[in-house]
Amino acid sequence: MAGNLTRDEARERARLLDVESYSVELDLTEGEERFESITTVRFSCAEPGATTFIDLAEAKLRSATLNGAELDVSTYDPAKGRLPLPGLAAANELRVDADLVYMRTGEGLHRFVDPVDQKVYLHSQFETADAHRMYACFDQPDLKATFELSTLVPSDWEVVSNAAPETVEELEEHQGRHGTLQQAKRWHFPATPVMSTYITALIAGPYSVVRDEHDGIPLGVYCRASLAEHLDAGNVFEVTKQGFDFFHEVFGLRYPFGKYDQLFVPEFNAGAMENAGAVTLLEDYIFRSRVTDAMVERRAETILHEMAHMWFGDLVTMRWWDDLWLNESFATYMSVLCQAEATRWGQSAWTTFANVEKSWAYRQDQLPSTHPIAADIPDMQAVEVNFDGITYAKGASVLKQLVAYVGLDNFLAGVRDYFGEHAWGNTELKDLLSALERTSGRDLSSWSKEWLETTWVNTLRPSFTVDDEGRFLAFDVLQEAPADHPTLRSHRIAIGLYSWSDGSLVRVRRVELDIVGARTAVPQLVGETQPDLVLLNDDDLTYAKIRLDERSLRTLVDGGIAAFTESLPRALCWSAAWDMTRDAETATRDYVSLVVSGVHSITDITVLQTVLRQATQAVRLYADPAWRAQGLADLAAALRRLIGTAEPGSDHQLSYVNAFTGVATSPDDLAFIQDILSGTAVPEGLTVDADLRWSLIHALVSGGVLGPDDIAAELRRDPTATGERSAAMCQASVPTAEAKSAAWAAILGGTLSGAMLRATIVGFADPSHPELLEPYGERYFDEVGRVWSAWSSDSAQRFAIGCYPAILVDPVIVARTQDHISATEPPHALRRLLLEGADGVSRALRARAKDASAA
Repeated sequence: MAGNLTRDEARERARLLDVESYSVELDLTEGEERFESITTVRFSCAEPGATTFIDLAEAKLRSATLNGAELDVSTYDPAKGRLPLPGLAAANELRVDADLVYMRTGEGLHRFVDPVDQKVYLHSQFETADAHRMYACFDQPDLKATFELSTLVPSDWEVVSNAAPETVEELEEHQGRHGTLQQAKRWHFPATPVMSTYITALIAGPYSVVRDEHDGIPLGVYCRASLAEHLDAGNVFEVTKQGFDFFHEVFGLRYPFGKYDQLFVPEFNAGAMENAGAVTLLEDYIFRSRVTDAMVERRAETILHEMAHMWFGDLVTMRWWDDLWLNESFATYMSVLCQAEATRWGQSAWTTFANVEKSWAYRQDQLPSTHPIAADIPDMQAVEVNFDGITYAKGASVLKQLVAYVGLDNFLAGVRDYFGEHAWGNTELKDLLSALERTSGRDLSSWSKEWLETTWVNTLRPSFTVDDEGRFLAFDVLQEAPADHPTLRSHRIAIGLYSWSDGSLVRVRRVELDIVGARTAVPQLVGETQPDLVLLNDDDLTYAKIRLDERSLRTLVDGGIAAFTESLPRALCWSAAWDMTRDAETATRDYVSLVVSGVHSITDITVLQTVLRQATQAVRLYADPAWRAQGLADLAAALRRLIGTAEPGSDHQLSYVNAFTGVATSPDDLAFIQDILSGTAVPEGLTVDADLRWSLIHALVSGGVLGPDDIAAELRRDPTATGERSAAMCQASVPTAEAKSAAWAAILGGTLSGAMLRATIVGFADPSHPELLEPYGERYFDEVGRVWSAWSSDSAQRFAIGCYPAILVDPVIVARTQDHISATEPPHALRRLLLEGADGVSRALRARAKDASAA
């Protein structure tokens, strides 16, 4: 990362400077590699005569003028991305004229050419510190300023920024530095309210737009012209309007940035980004093929997540990236709360949260790289790898626990006070806690210490004795923590007792209490009849792994998992069973048996897809290799039966088919896929559209049935950006040494766009043929250090994670990782990713040993 700004450097620069305004002029009409960027910055300095620096990445710097005096541009260090600013005055004006680089990795100003019509599209992505890839700036969140943008573009382009355009001027003839462009347009945007550099935005190109309005707020939804026919603007607007109504009510403060545009942009390297007034979203959220409602629900959560950021993150912003979690956890929690209270998904949104977000958090929190929610972020490289399950999902889970502790009304009242006191400013964690303490009357210092400043996830187990008549003589909740993460926390939990009734598993008793320390007695349950299932953390109030006693687990295996009348307790039991499998307390084959016997009963489509994905991972990664083929066959047989009995055209049918493509390995199962693809045996109601075709083709390529010629033919059928990525993934999945070698060369060649790099890595790491990846276990360690130092942050992370030899489940890989770390002493961010990879291999080794013992 150019510069790798440290926290100490940022603090010193913020102590010196108060930035007033930016004026940015861009010429986007010439060249495919670079664009012209002229920046004028006005700022004051608390110590006249001091020296600082401004950030500017990969620039061809033509001139720089500080207070009317020319700066020596040879002092610019392109490797660090910094231009020194010596001899500052009390009030300063800096003008920087440079040519900057269009990016292909999704960072900075990304340039994409649509293969369908050859039209060019641009979008910015500046989090965490990539605004200085588009204009010279003090690229840190606590140096807020106003931004005024003027940009010259081809005449058929739309341009979107944080504010609505003030003028759009048609130029009959534009004489550029390198030629003449007819009929260009100059778009000018007025100065914004004060904001951080990372939430400024520019999106430009021949985008298609649909407009609407709600409660006085102009709304726009944008996408590429070639995708316009697939844009479901109606649903996007519906969720957007529901979100505004909900947030206006609970935050007590109107949306502060005027208009609100949402732009689905190509090759985006994240799910979405909360640019003030100009939210960018992953283009995959435009559904050109049929998707299940789980994906529609996920899109809605993303829309609401970014909207929540308009208040928490954009209006009130963290001072430094230590408090990144405040932005992301709050937005995650509020988006799910909004879904549950204001949209058609209702309370099932919390079921999705329990099964998706919290599962992510539990997984992340048990890695050797676990960190406190309120993390220590010494520099920008550290924050780049901190967009993880702790920052988002654990933090949101802990906020849910806090709401249970202080009450929702008190929590929201504190948030309203926080916005009122700190609007347009920067804050730290103590500012939010202070507001919540005032409204709730609770001292949150101990809560903060045990939940935000510690690591790892606790495990809760039921412990009880019963008398001869089956009544509880004693009931306790045991809390566990490993020796190297010994914190035992205070939890607010519910305990549910479930028993059979008319063929269903229903809750017959619920108690709610605080759990403190290693053992907490539950006298309320003494004298109760032992039920068929005891569920700790019923209603999912706290953040903890739960364990099932022997009778409860047997109830689930004997059909109870299919008999719940509510979705949330079923989801919690699935999560518990999965945790026990990952922790090698339950054999993989037993988990697969549970899935095979109970998956048909899952009504919640998100839970269904999660369970099927986990079962596939369990067989491929956690099963004893001697049993793996049988496990795949068991899953495939169950899914074929379910495909045959599912309601035609339903989400369940599509989910079963997609999952089947991931486990089909036998000649008969592959022939079934081939019959679906050819149209000779399509299940009733199933739409074999473009994306499903690629899923079927990938399964057949990975299974050795189809090859490069078939991939090329399908790409001719689907010559879109999605088709190109799918073809690249399939080509890298071809099960030959030659195909793997070609994919490896393409990955390391440095010419792939970020999106194509991701697709190629996914195909290369296809888990169906681990033997083909054995030569690359060593080659990975030969290359990862060079890649980390030479590539952009996002691409380097993709390689470090995606090409790590995770499917070579062998102690040699763990040892080789440790040797590499000892020998090379990699940067802390890379070291973290390597240790995470090794931990995954170690976990798989333990799970395989447990599964082998159950043979």
